[in-house]
Amino acid sequence: MNGMKKALWLIVGVLSALLLAQAQVAHAQKKTLVVALNQDPDILDPTLSRTYVGRIIYAHMCEKLYEIDASLRIVPQLAADLPQFTDGGKTVTIKLRPGVKFNDGTEMNAEAVRFSLDRHRAMKGSNRRSELDSVTAVEVVDPLTVRLRLKAPFSPIVATLADRAGMPVSPAQANKLGEKFGTAPVCVGPWSFVERVPQDRIVLEKSAHYFDPGQARFDRLVFRVIPDDNVRLANLRSGDIDLMHLVSPTDAASLRKEGRFDMPSVTGLGYQGITLNLRNKTGKTQAPADLGTPLANDPRLRQALELSIDREVLNQVVWDGQYTPGCTPIPPVSPFADKSRKCAGRDVAKAKQLLAAAGLAGGYAFELTIINDPPQRRVGEVIQGMAKEAGFNITLRPSEFASALTDDDNGKLQAFLIGWSGRVDPDANIHQFQTCGGSLNTTLACDEGIDALLNKAREVSDLGQRIGLYREAVDKFGGSRRNIVYLYHLNYIVAHAKNLKGYRAVPDGLIRIKGTSWN
Repeated sequence: MNGMKKALWLIVGVLSALLLAQAQVAHAQKKTLVVALNQDPDILDPTLSRTYVGRIIYAHMCEKLYEIDASLRIVPQLAADLPQFTDGGKTVTIKLRPGVKFNDGTEMNAEAVRFSLDRHRAMKGSNRRSELDSVTAVEVVDPLTVRLRLKAPFSPIVATLADRAGMPVSPAQANKLGEKFGTAPVCVGPWSFVERVPQDRIVLEKSAHYFDPGQARFDRLVFRVIPDDNVRLANLRSGDIDLMHLVSPTDAASLRKEGRFDMPSVTGLGYQGITLNLRNKTGKTQAPADLGTPLANDPRLRQALELSIDREVLNQVVWDGQYTPGCTPIPPVSPFADKSRKCAGRDVAKAKQLLAAAGLAGGYAFELTIINDPPQRRVGEVIQGMAKEAGFNITLRPSEFASALTDDDNGKLQAFLIGWSGRVDPDANIHQFQTCGGSLNTTLACDEGIDALLNKAREVSDLGQRIGLYREAVDKFGGSRRNIVYLYHLNYIVAHAKNLKGYRAVPDGLIRIKGTSWN
């Protein structure tokens, strides 16, 4: 009997140890939140980056001078208040929040903000340069006050500083790493960068220096890169991830029926479309050159391509009708939307006539680069099928996301199925893509008349005037030029475990974990 009791006690002890170990593992997991992204971000340097998924990472480790809320209001984040405008709008004075440190423990002050803004303006390859083109000088007034001098009034300046252009970076780390800052970025945020495994994960840990530590209720954030919708969905259902980014509309209905997840959604500020290379032969920073292709040189082909596509059918077939067809870079949720504009419907007969007039009655073949994930393949295939009826023979070229962006910059693509996540002020959806020398104008399209309209829209503050200027500009670059064929606007759908509390959807579509917690 004594031997049996000892054996029982041994079994009980082993079971207790196992249960304790399981509880410790569960406790550790509760302190880690796992988020699944559909794409791998490009370089994690606010000056150089351009991807939407990169902005999701920044939301947790690189805060901005200003932020937008769920009602699209711009509110202070690292700034202490909204800026003061003087000198007819050409001088912008910004007070900074006191007691803020970068995640390396160094002070975030006016000198650090000046350093960061000048880095955005001057660094080679900066994608922030044209966003800050109106700034002629950045001055330090005192340790907590910075002053921007503008060449002319610039109405989107606060909205500009509510995105990557408004992210201060640690001067100590930037000076130490130079162009390699993106391999170990240091900013201000509730979490700080730990490691990155390309195409797999990005790991952040709770910052020891954040000014409001109670907002970071998880010790670690793990952003896993899972391009395949089905794999992301399986990981969500199994509990291997806690939050799924960009739930496909085709999956949203079944997930809602399960009742196991909360699924906030919001109409986005951006657009999806086809970027058509017009003059970029050797790189977007090089001089424009003749590509020698009818698609680049003859606007009739680009018009025919647009006329071959039925936006409504594309939305229904690929997205179950849950997105919003559109033909401009300004979404309908924006107060700047042109309510009177109607998109051209599909007209295969006219598309064929345009091809024939261009001497291509026998058809025209070109390559369309798509991101190598199932939804983008579906979009590409539907476009491919529609365009074929008009005489276009499109070859789909799947590519990894960051590689495709690099190829686009370097002028290696004919056409690129790509979008833009959108900003609260339409200037950031348009100017850098459509102006001569714009930092994201990879097509190298250039028209001084369009530039004049878009620059004027930056100077005036009246909403009605700006809507009119954007209407006129869209007529030009969306009509005779068509370097971007706009197709639709996303609806951002997120799924997360029901016991994650405090999550709020914002129209920019960014995931924000700050302030959330397990219930």
